[in-house]
Amino acid sequence: MASNLPMSPELEQIHGEIRDHFRALANGFQRLDKIKDSTRQSKQLEELTEKMRECKRLVKDFDRELKDEEARNSPEVNKQLNDEKQSMIKELNSYVALRKTYMSTLGNKKVELFDMGAGPSAEPTAEENVQVASEMSNQELVDAGMKRMDETDQAIERSKQVVEQTIEVGTQTAANLKGQTDQMGRVVNHLDTIQFSLKKASQLVKEIGRQVATDKCIMMFLFLIVCGVVAIIVVKIVHPNNKDIRDIPGLAPPAPSRKLLYLRNPEYMQR
Repeated sequence: MASNLPMSPELEQIHGEIRDHFRALANGFQRLDKIKDSTRQSKQLEELTEKMRECKRLVKDFDRELKDEEARNSPEVNKQLNDEKQSMIKELNSYVALRKTYMSTLGNKKVELFDMGAGPSAEPTAEENVQVASEMSNQELVDAGMKRMDETDQAIERSKQVVEQTIEVGTQTAANLKGQTDQMGRVVNHLDTIQFSLKKASQLVKEIGRQVATDKCIMMFLFLIVCGVVAIIVVKIVHPNNKDIRDIPGLAPPAPSRKLLYLRNPEYMQR
């Protein structure tokens, strides 16, 4: 269907590049299923992610070019081109979802193993921490219990403070990351706009160059014609009796000399 759409050369070129990237993405995900090594899978996913970014940029270029040509196309053609754009966006989103699935699967495969060691435990034994109840008085037991409760309450308060500080730092970090992400998005959009403008300017310069070259050829041809006519006129003036040089149409032949007119005059001959 896409090959039968009426497109300008610029739209057709962008559309072809997008389709090439889609084919490369399909082949890349097929090869990813055959890779067993996690490191190679991660590298393959990075390459596919880069192709997706390039596809996103090309889809934006396609949309800009489509808006530029919207006034010159019929409503039916614009509808078909917009449908094709939406189809490409859906296909790109499907590859993005597939990438997320592979990333999740790859993350589940990476299991970190911690070696705790086989040395003696640093925790004190029960005999070192607990006194025999029979050796302690009731007041000592109460004081020991209250002391443990105070220590536990202090530990809980410290844990709460750490949690609150962590939440606050996380909130600030999330806000900063969101601002940086928005800023990076604006920068990327500006760069895409600049690249698109440079591409249009390059095409305009090429077109102007072709027109200038054509004008130069025409002016050179006219200059040669004028030089030839001037040369013929000069030769006719210098050699008026030369029969090998034809008269120029529209140009009066050179006037005969006075001497010839004087000799051909009958009255002069009678005298």
